[in-house]
Amino acid sequence: MATASGRFGQPGRPLRRSSFLVGFTGALGVLLAYTLYLGIRNASGILVLVVIALFLAVGLNPAVVRLRSWRVPHGLAVAVVVLTVVLLITGGLVALVPPVVTQTGEFVTQIPSYIEELRRNPTVNDLVERYDVMERVQAAANADTVGRALGGVLGGAQLIFGTLFRVLTVLVLTIYFLAYFDKLRDLAYALVPRSRRQRVSLIGDEILAKVGAYMVGALSIAVLAGVTTFVFALVVGLPYPFALAVVVAVTDLIPQIGATLGAVIVSLVGFATGLPAGIACVVFFLIYQQVENYLIYPKVMRRSVEVNEVAALLAALLGVALIGVVGALIAIPTVAALQLILREVVLPRQEAR
Repeated sequence: MATASGRFGQPGRPLRRSSFLVGFTGALGVLLAYTLYLGIRNASGILVLVVIALFLAVGLNPAVVRLRSWRVPHGLAVAVVVLTVVLLITGGLVALVPPVVTQTGEFVTQIPSYIEELRRNPTVNDLVERYDVMERVQAAANADTVGRALGGVLGGAQLIFGTLFRVLTVLVLTIYFLAYFDKLRDLAYALVPRSRRQRVSLIGDEILAKVGAYMVGALSIAVLAGVTTFVFALVVGLPYPFALAVVVAVTDLIPQIGATLGAVIVSLVGFATGLPAGIACVVFFLIYQQVENYLIYPKVMRRSVEVNEVAALLAALLGVALIGVVGALIAIPTVAALQLILREVVLPRQEAR
């Protein structure tokens, strides 16, 4: 029997390990685990935003540290870094939105002329009469079709406002994570037992350094790809060269497939401009991607992250399958962190057995 414990009285006897108590405790554990699963599933959207904000904060923290080394106050350093990111995003939107709006307006303006050309085409008129196209169009234009169209418009508006909400949420969370980065890191290390805290902190700082170095390297490569594309577009005479450069820079941030996606988009614009311009785009990107893959990327990433190519490809595919493009973006630093833990923790432990 335990002795009295202060003003709360004397503790009672320990509960017997009856079958009912064990079963009841196990049922509570299962119920708690299922409740936790439901909570994570329902909050998956918010959790993805938190992961994005954490990744951005880890990647932007080296810039904050650099500004603080120049004796800039912490709050001002965070404000400068965040303002720079916002200005870059705004510049990209300013470069992309006007061409899209202009091209859409021109297409809408040309719709009557396109319809008139189709009406004058005898082959099209014959197909319209043969398959009763006009009657089918009129039959489809009923209340249900109008309702679905309105639903599509409302869905598009909901998508736009939802995207704006997510962007603002990520921005606010990134600011908070940057402002309290050191405190959050120290709190995470404080949760580790003291006997292992020093080793965990060293490994954790190395992982954070690798993530930040990867983000800086990826941004550098993307900016170089965008600048090179801008110069090439000016030389060839492609329309909206700055917008195309922004598209290439943004897509180049996506591992494995991003550079190819940007090349396809610019090449399509080139072929729409003219056959020689399209061929020049294809040749340019074939040469540039070889230079980037075998010369630029290894030199930039060699000192930051060393990830096996097969592991990077599998991680990017798995990340896309789990959380989309965001998963592809964080795949390589995640693999680098896992490799570091495997090399410094798991393998030495296995060798010691």
